[in-house]
Amino acid sequence: MFTTQLCSPLPTAETLIPPSVHLSPSHYPSSHSSIPRLHSTALPLSRCYLTTRYLTRIALTDASFSLSLFTELRLDQYEVDALLHRHPEIESVAAASPESLRLRIGTLLSIGLGNSALRRTIIKRPDILTSPEAGLFLNFVHEESVKLLPTKLERLLISTHSAHFQGLVIRTKLFLNHGFPHEKLGHLLNVVDIKRAFCEKTIEDIEEMILFLQRYGWPNTIVRRPNLLNLDLHNQLIPRAQFFANLAGGDEESSSHLIRKLPGILAYTVEHLQSHLKFWRSVGLTGGQLFKIALVYPNIFSVSIERKLSSRIEFLEQCGLDAEEIFKFLVKAPLFTSLSFEENLAKKLAFLVKLGYVYRTRDMALAVGAVTRTSTENMQKVIELFFSYGFSCEDVQAMSRKHPQVLQYNCESLGKKMQFLINDMEREVRELLSFPAFLGYNLDDRIRYRYEIKMANRGKGSSINNLLSVSDERFYLKTNKWIEAGSDCNSDQVKL
Repeated sequence: MFTTQLCSPLPTAETLIPPSVHLSPSHYPSSHSSIPRLHSTALPLSRCYLTTRYLTRIALTDASFSLSLFTELRLDQYEVDALLHRHPEIESVAAASPESLRLRIGTLLSIGLGNSALRRTIIKRPDILTSPEAGLFLNFVHEESVKLLPTKLERLLISTHSAHFQGLVIRTKLFLNHGFPHEKLGHLLNVVDIKRAFCEKTIEDIEEMILFLQRYGWPNTIVRRPNLLNLDLHNQLIPRAQFFANLAGGDEESSSHLIRKLPGILAYTVEHLQSHLKFWRSVGLTGGQLFKIALVYPNIFSVSIERKLSSRIEFLEQCGLDAEEIFKFLVKAPLFTSLSFEENLAKKLAFLVKLGYVYRTRDMALAVGAVTRTSTENMQKVIELFFSYGFSCEDVQAMSRKHPQVLQYNCESLGKKMQFLINDMEREVRELLSFPAFLGYNLDDRIRYRYEIKMANRGKGSSINNLLSVSDERFYLKTNKWIEAGSDCNSDQVKL
């Protein structure tokens, strides 16, 4: 190597990295590894000899370059020298087109990297500044306004090989071309394992995955559960989807409906799903019955058999319910399987016992099923509301036996209906004992509407049961008869 002898030592010699110091190129470190630094004690070179290459570097690491770009990122002189020594291509780009380097750093900042994150990224992946493939990806993120989390972006830039960036852009655009919503793209990339979901799959793999998912509500399925893209199509997704199709008796349309309802159900392994099927068969349910429960409550497969299902099904059996009745119970009250016992079910059971229900009886089971759809606080308010209108524990129990849902209705809504019954309809509140279902009808669309029509044509009279429980068709038929009767009466009066 050609060297030039200097007549006097330069004071900046201690800040330079001599040719004798060899820094082996590292693989791509994690975002948590320490930042390499060089100290002046590691520079044994005489101050009297500098290569022409390092004389050039002095110019490049001077204010025009180092201070304007790297110093802004708080890279000190040691780190700049180490960076340029390990990656001389940065030096070449800076000399040939310093504006392109500045533009690349500006792009990195604009897509969400803060100064500290950018500093770490450059230290660990300096080729991010010069790689054309990385530039293609960065421009795509910038131009398409893809909102990546700074931490996700930093990990992605540090851990992804430059050769994969171009493929990542192509695969991402493929998603957009198949209708994936642009505004959800950032969320998708933030959640998935990008290496597993994109980089390790071919274009054909991606297209086959999309074609498969179109049966199950693409792209909404992936918008709601992006992590499904991390799974293998043939070894994981297809066998799991086939399990539900078999459970539905071969009805793929129904199984597709189930998966659309809860895409995350495909995250369970076939072994896990089979264990649940085995449990329910031991209870006496068929696969078809389990599927019908799942259509109502897909999360049934997430409930622990050991911690919850076994004890709760045992409770229903102790209450006298057989397999068919357990099936019907769970279709109406599937939340019974998953609610917390200490914080929810135990408190509701205590309320029911105070109302007069006998523990481990059929009536108790039906009442528990009804109150799974309301909170403990609302249930307590409902009971107190009935008490405030003069009902006793026996009265409330009698109403809930006739109409179990009465304990799950919204307390505020119940209060308005009871006020309307007393003040507007001028009826006795105790009529609810014979027809508690009154409290389940919509106040404006059913109760008030029918009451006003009846009052306009027939006046007071008849029971609230006859007013509300008949179908719309029958009610309108009665209304027409009232109108006709009223018209005939008016005609007779005119003749007289």
